[in-house]
Parts: sequence; structure tokens; C-alpha cells
Amino acid sequence: MGSTELDLVRGTFDLLVLKALSWGPMHGLGVLRWIERASQAQLQVTEGALYPALHRLEQRGWLDAEWGVTERNREAKFYRLTPEGRHALTAELSKWTRYTEAVGLVLAAPRA
Repeated sequence: MGSTELDLVRGTFDLLVLKALSWGPMHGLGVLRWIERASQAQLQVTEGALYPALHRLEQRGWLDAEWGVTERNREAKFYRLTPEGRHALTAELSKWTRYTEAVGLVLAAPRA
């Protein structure tokens, strides 16, 4: 996978994580479950992809994290959007919408 493709995959996944956390703080497993449920199980996210994304977004200042207790009484790190993360979600969602619309136009275009 080239760096441009990898950047697209990472950017898309980061957007999904930001969207999941727009509903409120969640631990990593909660983010995984939300993405799987919202995609009607079309997207299967691995922990190996999730935790680097959470770390990357935290490093950018888009997420805060603190330790808490899950619904199953287990200790876990809970993530939530920062104000910068909410701004990033809005900006990234706008970019994603323009990108998918442009790809849709190209795919629907008649032969030149």
C-alpha cells in the first residue's frame, strides 16, 4: 500500500473514531462496537488499528483520555473529543463529503 493510500485509510478511520466519540466518552472497545453497529457489521475494526488511531488523535490534541470503570466493572481508558477534536470532526466530515461526491461524479460520468 502506497503512502497516499495509507493516508486515505488512516484519515477515513480517524474520521470514524471522531464520529463515534461525538456521541460522548467511550473506551476503546466501545468505539469498536459503535463502528461495527453503525456500519451494520460491514466494517470490522481490529484493536491493532484502533489503538494507534486513538493514540494518534490524542497526540494531535483532538482527544482527551482518563481512566474509568466499564459497565462490566473493568478498568479502561475512556476517550472524549476536545473542542479541537470537534472542530476537526466538522472539517474532516466536510472534506469527506466533498471527496465522496467527487468520486461519485467520476464514477457516474459518461464516456468522454
